[in-house]
Amino acid sequence: MKMKGAWAVLSVIVVIQCVADAGEHNEESLIFNTHGLIRESFPKGFVFGTATSAYQVEGMADKDGRGPSIWDVFIRKPGIVANNGTGEVAVDQYHRYKEDIDLMKSLNFEAYRFSISWSRIFPEGTGKVNWKGVAYYNRLINYLLKKGITPYANLYHYDLPLALEKKYNGLLSYRVVKDFADYADFCFKMFGDRVKNWMTFNEPRVVAALGYDNGFFAPGRCSKEYGNCTAGNSGTEPYIVAHHLILSHAAAVQRYREKYQKEQKGRIGILLDFVWYEPLTRSKADNLAAQRSRDFHVGWFIHPIVYGEYPRTMQEIVGDRLPKFTKAEVKMVKGSMDFVGINQYTAYYMYDKPKPKVPGYQEDWHAGFACMIQSLSVLVLLFTVHTFIVLTFFACGLCR
Repeated sequence: MKMKGAWAVLSVIVVIQCVADAGEHNEESLIFNTHGLIRESFPKGFVFGTATSAYQVEGMADKDGRGPSIWDVFIRKPGIVANNGTGEVAVDQYHRYKEDIDLMKSLNFEAYRFSISWSRIFPEGTGKVNWKGVAYYNRLINYLLKKGITPYANLYHYDLPLALEKKYNGLLSYRVVKDFADYADFCFKMFGDRVKNWMTFNEPRVVAALGYDNGFFAPGRCSKEYGNCTAGNSGTEPYIVAHHLILSHAAAVQRYREKYQKEQKGRIGILLDFVWYEPLTRSKADNLAAQRSRDFHVGWFIHPIVYGEYPRTMQEIVGDRLPKFTKAEVKMVKGSMDFVGINQYTAYYMYDKPKPKVPGYQEDWHAGFACMIQSLSVLVLLFTVHTFIVLTFFACGLCR
């Protein structure tokens, strides 16, 4: 993923060291070395906060007018979640939001990133508004502000309204672009007087890959060679879905900038999941495998948003299976962010693999995972004015 252009560059360094016994993974066996970092180690203006997603915390999944999402159906399949748990109650933040926010305040958090449930606002995805859902988010936002906590609103966290999946196959249809932009527009209108930090999608790559390449996430589609799915095509659908997600993001950003940003004085961006990849050996083949992995993982979404096109590596490997942006779409997509949020997880050593017999998003990398990197140092260079490290995870004892 070659980066160039006249953009302001912000460098963020995250250093995490994890030491654990490979055979034991419990609290007593984990030693986290923070290298002496304390709150005062961070620069003035650095924001500490926490984050959730609607389906994981709200509860009231089928109450107060909320329509079902694709996760309400998918999660009921055997083996999807341990003990057959669902989000019908979750941690009941719908009722206990004040307790949760009070806890955030007691921990000195300055920000809370929450997601808005599309089907709680529009039970059918479009059309009639569920005003009880609107009232809930007003209560949540108002109480955050009362406690001095800045709201960061995410418009989509994996939970497409089920009605749109049934109506036109959801994210596989271009029709979702306008419907998402309309939904986003409504949220800007209702909440934008108080919410000044907007995110369109959380980890859209995960939506496309885990939902349509291996079927691990809703709606559970994939080729039979790559997962236990009843329908899907791992060689085409992930790319189609990603294309529509990027266009939906850009359309929402365009609405915000044209109709609301000047008056509301907010900013809008997207949340991307980052994993870094290093070559297992010094061989040219492994170095190229690591670069392909970066392009297919990191570059898939950030490259179009910055440059208006997919990484050259993806264009060459995926070929006609990779959708193309029209000239008008390039203009809309390119530069469609005020900031980028990074969900940083871990890093892997990669090795070269032969081309697969059956195409699929993950297999198109032509790269194999050797192991996680145990001691992780990440240097993130993003060509944007603002960068947020939103979530940081790490794995231990998996690579010696």
